Amino acid sequence: MSSKSFMLKYRQEKNDVKLVDLAKKDPENFEALMVRYQNRLFHFIKRISFFSKEDAEDILQEAFIKIYKNLNSFDDSLKFSTWAYQITRNCVIDAIRKKQSRPQKARLENEDLAKIFKSGTDIENETLAKDTLNKVKEIIDKLPFKYREVIILRFLEEKNYNEIMDIVKKPKGTIAALINRGRKMLAEEAKKQHLIR
Repeated sequence: MSSKSFMLKYRQEKNDVKLVDLAKKDPENFEALMVRYQNRLFHFIKRISFFSKEDAEDILQEAFIKIYKNLNSFDDSLKFSTWAYQITRNCVIDAIRKKQSRPQKARLENEDLAKIFKSGTDIENETLAKDTLNKVKEIIDKLPFKYREVIILRFLEEKNYNEIMDIVKKPKGTIAALINRGRKMLAEEAKKQHLIR
């Protein structure tokens, strides 16, 4: 990470803490946090679940309600973004349970797949044709939720290991194992289907 992007990230984290303090005093200030996080959290919901756009919007609304209701219990030793992802993730899991089904289709765009591959899998130097990308999406769809979730958090949401630990409430060794195993499963299945060498 360049020093410029580090400073931008640092400033945002400082601003988040200020916005949380302001929102605790006046509910109208919560809107600034919503504006800042709505796109990111919406895409996160779509990436880890099978929900339609409308359902994802409902889940996002529920997440924001929970975030607001729990602002007073926000632990500022965590980053606000990590805490918001954790609450949003829990809302997605609750919605899945209510529907009594498991996520079936990942909502990944071609750019998302490229990011995952550039993250160090055996596929990173391959040029992927559109039909190949569709097959890869199918492979990702079939990954168990626990693997897909951590891969998305790490490579698409660009969360570090400590943030992922806080979001999914698993130890660092487990997170590392899930990411490594998920990437291996993805690469092995891609090789089996002759999508990569």
